[in-house]
Order: sequence, then structure tokens, then C-alpha cells
Amino acid sequence: MFNLIVILYIFTFTYEVGPGMPYQNIGDVPLESLNPGDTVRIYYKSTPYYEKWVIGRSGTQDSPIVFQGVTGLWGDLPVIDGQNAITRLQLDYWSEERGIINMGGSSYPGEIPNYIIIENLEIKSARPPYSFYDDQGQLRYYAENASSIYVIEGDHITIRNCILTDCGNGFFVSHSAKNILVEGCYIYDNGIEGSYYEHNNYTEAQGIIFQFNHFGPLRANCLGNNLKDRSSGCVIRYNWIEYGNRQLDLVDSDYPEIYNDPSYRKTFVYGNILIEQYDEGNSQIVHYGGDSGDTTHYRHGVLYFYNNTIVSKRAGNTTAFRLSTNLESCDARNNIFYVTADGSRLAMIADYGNLIVRNNWLKTGWVISHSSFQGTFIDSGGLVEGIEPGFVDFAGEDFHLADTSSCVDAGSSLAPAVLPEHNVIYQYVKHQYYEPRPYDGIFDIGAYEYYLNLIREVKGDGTEIKILKIPTITKDKLILPINPSTHSPIYLYIYNKSGRKIVKIPVRDKILNLRKLNLSTGVYFIKFSSRFPIFKIVYIK
Repeated sequence: MFNLIVILYIFTFTYEVGPGMPYQNIGDVPLESLNPGDTVRIYYKSTPYYEKWVIGRSGTQDSPIVFQGVTGLWGDLPVIDGQNAITRLQLDYWSEERGIINMGGSSYPGEIPNYIIIENLEIKSARPPYSFYDDQGQLRYYAENASSIYVIEGDHITIRNCILTDCGNGFFVSHSAKNILVEGCYIYDNGIEGSYYEHNNYTEAQGIIFQFNHFGPLRANCLGNNLKDRSSGCVIRYNWIEYGNRQLDLVDSDYPEIYNDPSYRKTFVYGNILIEQYDEGNSQIVHYGGDSGDTTHYRHGVLYFYNNTIVSKRAGNTTAFRLSTNLESCDARNNIFYVTADGSRLAMIADYGNLIVRNNWLKTGWVISHSSFQGTFIDSGGLVEGIEPGFVDFAGEDFHLADTSSCVDAGSSLAPAVLPEHNVIYQYVKHQYYEPRPYDGIFDIGAYEYYLNLIREVKGDGTEIKILKIPTITKDKLILPINPSTHSPIYLYIYNKSGRKIVKIPVRDKILNLRKLNLSTGVYFIKFSSRFPIFKIVYIK
């Protein structure tokens, strides 16, 4: 008697796309035949890839399908440009006018995409009046609500370190999608002129997390919100969100698979920097509840809003929260609410809802509401008031806390409902990066925990911490406070004043010659790895 054992081998493949590579164009890759573990590596070139496609194949948890950009010498991302983009003719899918990269919604290939990663790509230009060539080779035009990435359906979708720009909606997810992660992206310059219906982000998923992203301004004269979401299981943490009609618009879904999900009733927003830069759009920073008019589908739950830094530069009134009905509540603690106008211009809530505040910093003179408030306001104590919260450099938008800030050690413990999954363990680094949030046993108020401007070196299991001096500059030399031979590997990252990465080099010596990096006179930010803080340097050539 013999036992027959069959072993199935699944081979993965890496498709190299770009100049001098086996595949010159993305459309040369057999996209309809990708298998779990396959990677499409798209190399940087000086001109964009004018291509668009659908993802209709699935990976697995251990072997996702990856579309990965390979940066240029100076860290530039490969550009996927929707203008006059060409579609691989072997594909067959609908809603082509809605996105540059579509996920799901296809006849060929016909799978619902699961475990997909898109990373290190700049994806741009899907909106009127731009046109494209569809899967039949026909010339067509984008819809006003077209997006860089249009997720029709799918599960476990990750969008990482991408730039999404110059579209109707920067990023769009529909109700059939599940478990979406958006991290380390720069989403800006989207929208349609004169329209309130297109946004930097428009998502309606069954589970979504936004982290470490920079949400910038919409296109000129575009009236949409910055991050608009209708999802269940929504988590927004450690992001920099500025501009927009509202910075956050967290409203209702029309779909029972979402509004009947218990996680629809809890939304977590923490560790973010939310900025009203000027007098753009609505004076409310956060809207939570619904906007459809069918109040039975409104969120009717709790917005947990903690350890955020809110800054408004409006000349007129600013309202922190709008809760749609008295069935919405917000637990707001450990937040900075700062306005450059007189303190009386700051109101905490609009007309309705239940707002419970604890250990927040507010500008002296603040009011509960600028309207005829009909809800409930509960002050649970720990209020800190003042004229300035004590930022390191407000003009330079460095919202770390100075050592004299009244926010230091003035926070409270977190709500039990957010622990342990939604503890505040990181803080945002400009831009699109993060670092561990230092913790000394009591929270500071705001998105940043105060700490001396020193490098912290963690060894082994993280229990041994050494405090090291900051880097110094002598003439053209950058002297590092670390010995590269004891750290493997160490990379030096240099960012320009706008936060764009311009240099990434391995560090092999404690002294670096800045002239060899060909920097011009100016302000730069340097970083060594994700576990070290970021430092600002002024270089004079």
C-alpha cells in the first residue's frame, strides 16, 4: 500500500518595469495573470508612465500582490499620469472613467482583489478635462469624481508612501471594500472647482485606518472636504491634515453592511495635527454624525478624540466640533485647541450632541457654542487655559511643546474604551513619517509629548535607553552623535524645507562632508532612522 503525497509548488515572480528593464511599460506585464506573492516593480524615470489598469487578482496574507515603485537617485517616486493614459487591452473592466488604478469591478480578470499593496508611486491627473484610452482602445474622458486609486471592492488593501494628486477625489473607496490601510501618503491638490462633492479623500469601507499621512490643500477654488469618511471601524491617527472645507467630515453610510456594523458606532481620532490655515470653507474643524438627511443611518455613537493638536488661523469664529444630533457623543481629552484670533472666537461645539471634555488646553475666553446649543456639555476637569499653548515654533509650524509649556504633564489617562488597541504610542514627523511617542508616566496635552531635543538609542528588547547629544555642524562637516559601526545599518535622510526627501545615503563615518551632498544654502531636516527624532539644521554653503 502506497500513500501518494502531492506537493504543490507556487512560484512567485517579480516583474521589473522601466528603462533597461525586461518590461518597458506597465501594460506589458500580464496583469490579468498575477499570482499571490508576485511583485510589479516600477522604476523611476524622468517622464511619467501614461498608463492605467485594473487589479482583479488576489494575494494572500503571507503572499500579497505588490505594485511597488522604485525611487530615483534623489528619492523621487515613479509617476503614473492619467492624462492620455493607455490601458492594457487584455483587461476588461467597468468604471474606467473613475480611476487611474481601479481595484475590482472587472470581467477579466474576474477576481475580487484581496491582499494588495500599492506603494512608492505618485499617481496623478484623473479629472475633467483629461482623457484616456480604455480597454477597447477608445478615447474617453474622466468623470468629475474620478480618483487616483478607485477601490470598488476588495479586502486587506494597503496604500503606502504614495502621492495622490490632481484628481477629482484623491483617494476613493466604495462600500464593498474591507480592511483598508492608508499610511505615509501625501494627498493634496484634488477637487473640482466650485464643487462641494469632491475631496482629497472620500471613503466608505468596512474597516479603514489612516496613519502617518499628510493631507494638504485642495486645488484652488475647490470646495470639498479634506478627509471625508463614511466607514465603519474608522481610525484616524498620527496624520497632518490642513485646509479643506472641513478637515474631518465623518458622516453616515447608506449601506446596511456598514451602518449595522457595531464598529460604525465608535470612531477613533488621535495623535493628529489639524490646521485651519486661513478662512477656507466651513468654520468647523470636525463634523461627526451624518449629512444624508436620513438620521436613522447617522453614526449615533462616540467619537473618541484625544491627544490631537488643533490650530485655527481664522480671523473669525472657529468651532471645534459639529455633532449632527443629540445621539452623537464626543469624548475629547488631552487636546490642544488653539486659535490665533481672540479666545471668544473659539467654540467647542455647534448645535447638538453630547460633548465630554477632560484635560484639554483652550485659549482663554473660549465659549461652549456660538449657536443656540441644544445638547449636553460636560466638563470633567483638568482644563488648562492660556493665551499660547507653548509651541516650539508656531511660525515655523513646529508644534512640539517647549519646556515652559503648560501642556507638559497636564494630560489625563485615556478612556477605557480606547485601550489597549488605540493607545497613543507614536507621534507624527513632518512629513509622512512617525516616531515613538516618549512616555514618562503621564500624558502631555496635544499630539506631541515633550522631550529634550536628544537622540534616544534603544537596544536589545527596548529596555536600555541611552541619551545622546544632538548632531552638530562645523563649517561643512556634520558631526553625528552616533558611532555608525555599532548601528547596522544606519541611513542619513535629508529633507528640504517643504518636507520632501532629497537625500538617502548609508552612514559609514561619524563625520560627513556636507559639500559632497551638493546642498545649497538653506534650512534642512535630518533623520537617521525611524527610532531617532528629526533635527533641523541650517546649512550655509
